[in-house]
Amino acid sequence: MKIFTKAAMISSGLIIGLTSISFAQTPLSGFMQGKNGGNVSFSLTTENYKHVFLYPDEIYETPIFKSVSTSSFNVYGTYGFSNKLDLIVNIPFVQSTGSANADVLKGLGYSNQRSGAQDLSAFLKYEFAKKGNVSLQGSFGITTPLSDYKVDESLQSIIAIGNHATTVNGILLAHYKEANGPFFVTGQVGYSLRTTDVPDAILSQLKLGFAFNRLYFDGYVGNQTSTGGVDILRNGFNGSFPATKVNYTKVGGSIYTPLDGNFGISGGGGAIVDGRNIGKSWYASVGVTYNFKYNNNF
Repeated sequence: MKIFTKAAMISSGLIIGLTSISFAQTPLSGFMQGKNGGNVSFSLTTENYKHVFLYPDEIYETPIFKSVSTSSFNVYGTYGFSNKLDLIVNIPFVQSTGSANADVLKGLGYSNQRSGAQDLSAFLKYEFAKKGNVSLQGSFGITTPLSDYKVDESLQSIIAIGNHATTVNGILLAHYKEANGPFFVTGQVGYSLRTTDVPDAILSQLKLGFAFNRLYFDGYVGNQTSTGGVDILRNGFNGSFPATKVNYTKVGGSIYTPLDGNFGISGGGGAIVDGRNIGKSWYASVGVTYNFKYNNNF
């Protein structure tokens, strides 16, 4: 079942929120790649929202843009330097599109679309303890902008493709895998330290899944809680969307199956079910993966 240790990280999709904050599961799983193991994945993700979780109430149409759809192409890779040390890298290219009236846009000098390379993410993950079926791991990661995309365009920034900040992330993981069965559970908790006016945040996630011989699937619930920031259109808001307090609870899942040889295909989906200063969105993704090691059990 070695291939499923790689599949477990495919579901880390890219979603863009109302406040120009990109958010997602962390690009980490509890499975280790093993020495010289790893994969490269290419995926397409679409995300849409119309309702917005503002404070203190949910509103039923996105300001100015009515609704927002975001498409992204992700290049995601993993590599095992040893049985205890993995590298994880993600590069997204994003297009965010609004549905605003053309006359409204003309009057404001706005556009219905923003696109470009977003943020490079790179994480190292180390397994520092293992006893029986339980593995304890720690991860350190950096996310930084790949292009000079804009976030200082007032309400135009509702459809910005990111927050143009560098983040430093520390994550602890606990992973349980059934010894002679497919069931696993992974819990994560961490802190994201962010530059510019973007508030720091506490991140957490719980994932449960099954890795059968030719089928992997999981479900998860993830949360972000900002440690500061202001609310959109409330006291202290000066038009800077990256400076807003962004909280959310997200649920979703993914599925993966190997094809013959080193390739596999995946799909996933999810939604924001609660939040603050963020779109009430849903997303779906599909992807193809090339695994460095061929598992001849398939």
